[in-house]
Amino acid sequence: MRFSSRLPFIALTIAMLAGCGTTTFAPIRTETSVDLERFMGDWYVIAAIPTFIEKQAFNATESYALREPGVIDTTFSFRKGGFDGKQKTYTPVGFVGDDGSNAVWGMRFVWPFKAEYRIVYLNSDYTQTVIGRSKRDYVWIMARTPEIPSDDLENIKAMLVAEGYELQKLRMVPHQYEK
Repeated sequence: MRFSSRLPFIALTIAMLAGCGTTTFAPIRTETSVDLERFMGDWYVIAAIPTFIEKQAFNATESYALREPGVIDTTFSFRKGGFDGKQKTYTPVGFVGDDGSNAVWGMRFVWPFKAEYRIVYLNSDYTQTVIGRSKRDYVWIMARTPEIPSDDLENIKAMLVAEGYELQKLRMVPHQYEK
């Protein structure tokens, strides 16, 4: 891979790690138990407080595949700027790094840096999830389908406010698929 094609990965990593030094953040809720095999597969990004790379994302999806215990291959793809925009794909690797709940990962876009990735909500049937960070700078609301019921979305938003997120930064991710 040429250096110029790695620039978005490097920039994303720097942006996500900026300020991680000595600042302390209040604990954020994290699921107590995640069955990784059930969590694997395709997820539609419904809404996000996005990184700069995904601010113009359309049809955003995230897919997970368990490579080996504790290591997750990830494919994040979207169309940039519109439904007919250029397809963008990123393939970070997730590393489960917590005490057995499987809800706290390090997501590596560029070696050796890992960005914090916390499963802060997961419904019982594994059809809706929220990925967050202790800094409350980014969040991703995802589902197994391109839409979720509005009541569910409102409940998730209320949970995020209670966790300290600023919802005015939340962006709904447009989805358009052939039926």
